Amino acid sequence: MSDTPAPPRPTAAQGATTGNSLSGFLYALTAYLLWGFLPLYMKALAHIPPVEVIAHRVVWSLPIALAVLLWIGRTGDLKTALKSPRMLGMGAMTAALISVNWGIYVWAIGSGHALDAALGYYINPLFSIFLGAVLLGERMGRTQMAAIALAVVAVGILTWEAGRLPVVALGLTLTWGFYAYLKRRLPIGPNQGFTLEVLLLLIPALAYIGWLQAQGTGHFLQGVAWDNTLLLGCGIVTAVPLMIYANGAKRLTLSTIAIMQYIAPTLIFLTAVFIFDEPFSGVKLLAFSLIWVALVIYSLPILAERLRRG
Repeated sequence: MSDTPAPPRPTAAQGATTGNSLSGFLYALTAYLLWGFLPLYMKALAHIPPVEVIAHRVVWSLPIALAVLLWIGRTGDLKTALKSPRMLGMGAMTAALISVNWGIYVWAIGSGHALDAALGYYINPLFSIFLGAVLLGERMGRTQMAAIALAVVAVGILTWEAGRLPVVALGLTLTWGFYAYLKRRLPIGPNQGFTLEVLLLLIPALAYIGWLQAQGTGHFLQGVAWDNTLLLGCGIVTAVPLMIYANGAKRLTLSTIAIMQYIAPTLIFLTAVFIFDEPFSGVKLLAFSLIWVALVIYSLPILAERLRRG
């Protein structure tokens, strides 16, 4: 999502999380709340071009990410990744996908399409199931197939109403779905992987910011203190929720994370309708209702399994 990650799958080395902890719940809840209210921050940056915002997200995220790796003593993993052509290649692909995802998200919030962003985040888990079936040969149950079918119908309804595909929602879903798929195959932890991605994006980000400053069209250090503060803060609002989430995810079961992931898009939806006052027609209500039903159908087996295990 964009900024919100899909529930992680256990690797052979890590195994599945066997239980929930209060600290894990609070970590994950904090991360999802931060992501849910992120549109308010990005709306304040609506007057700055999305590519410039993304460049600053990269530049100011790196110091925070490196500080976290130093704190947890995992800089060696990053050094290993930088020496591996395979890991560098995979890191470059995930970095490209996340930068496109960020760009779509920032543009959507700034241009009055926060509802489309929320829709994309709601569809994410269903698209992940579809990718698992297509790329990994995972078997889909009847409830999962029904949920995906309802999501397809919802997209069809929105396409019919607008006369075009919901490009923002699908763009966020596709870029995040493939990002999450590749990220799971990257054999390093989430904090190390995020640091690798922003490190790979650093040179083009700095070059772009430098070019803007040389042209006199950049918004950083141009005498507007509020713009400077917001752009510097991009590192905090980008890196901190991801790091908090990473600490929460390892303390929670996958079923708990799968349910909690709806917090952020719900907050974005409420923000779009009640704060940004984006138009919410009857057709959109129908489409969103189908998505919500699909997510209930998707979640019921997860909840049933959770209750069965106690």
